[in-house]
Amino acid sequence: MITNPTRQRALRGHKPTRPTPRVANTAEHQAVLAWRLTPRDKWIARMLWEHKVLTAHQITALAFPSFRSGRMRLRELYLWGVVDRFQPFVTLGTAPMHYVLAPTGAAVLAAEDGLDIKELGYRHDRVFGVAHSLRLAHTVGVNEWFTALVDRARHPHPGEQVALVAWWSETRCARHFGDLIKPDGYGRWRYHDQHGGQSNDRQVEWFLEYDFGTEPLSKLAGKLAGYAALAQATGITTPLLVWLPTSRREAAARRLLAKAWRELDDRRSVPIATAAAELLNPEAVHPSPADEVWLPLNAPAGASRRALSGLPDAWPHVPPPVTPTEETPAGVDSPQPMSPPPSPMPPTATSPRAPRGAGRPGRW
Repeated sequence: MITNPTRQRALRGHKPTRPTPRVANTAEHQAVLAWRLTPRDKWIARMLWEHKVLTAHQITALAFPSFRSGRMRLRELYLWGVVDRFQPFVTLGTAPMHYVLAPTGAAVLAAEDGLDIKELGYRHDRVFGVAHSLRLAHTVGVNEWFTALVDRARHPHPGEQVALVAWWSETRCARHFGDLIKPDGYGRWRYHDQHGGQSNDRQVEWFLEYDFGTEPLSKLAGKLAGYAALAQATGITTPLLVWLPTSRREAAARRLLAKAWRELDDRRSVPIATAAAELLNPEAVHPSPADEVWLPLNAPAGASRRALSGLPDAWPHVPPPVTPTEETPAGVDSPQPMSPPPSPMPPTATSPRAPRGAGRPGRW
């Protein structure tokens, strides 16, 4: 859960699963999958390719009405070879099943994109290597952070319309911005409500720094220079959201961030807000980073925390994001072509195929 993420030190290797007969990845099998796979199935495969690994609980929160229905469909996708799975050892309790993209699923995506497997860049050994990665807990934690936003958007409050319209993985961000910054993700949140006959429609975008409490906070503060350099190079001001595990660590981080922020040549080019996971209400049905847990770095003493949709009010100098028309942001070189990012929101039942290409970083 986003309110109590699993730490890397709690993981103890890879737990072997019972051997289960699976369908071979043949041309005949892929022909059968042409009518078996739904738009949601293909969307799940594309989300796994974009974000490396998702747990059973995360996939359920993203796309299914219940854990039982999600578990049953994921089992079918596993038997068909569309997804692969592993279960890490944990020191306490039982870890959820973790899913990655399998060769048959990669073949489906490659065919959709008019590519072969090599052109897609898929290698099964590398994909499954995340099971043994020392960054597994961090990757799952970042994906849980964004998953909580999708889950929140799928269960809006009365009178509001919300959606996560962009979710870029760490890999995609590094591909585009790695010379200057390497954020843990990029996102954009759209919020619309109507009260008293007045309509409120806004969007907020951000880069995410997800702190697990394992790296020195001085390293986190040192990243601000890179974000300032990116803003200067592109002429675009994108807020930076820093997520920390506890209020105590957040307070320490804010002191170091404020010191580094004051040393920037143009502070206004790097708007910053921080939040702590323990501020979320664990009893809430759908706790998420959209809640009132954010405190801008330039907020006066005693200021109240803001919801995600309320952060633009703290930075009136930041223009709203504009949806671009190009796949690659202008002025940013991508070392090799990448498929457009999948829409963070699952396809509807009537969608002819999973939506793609939504929500590139605005104004680039």
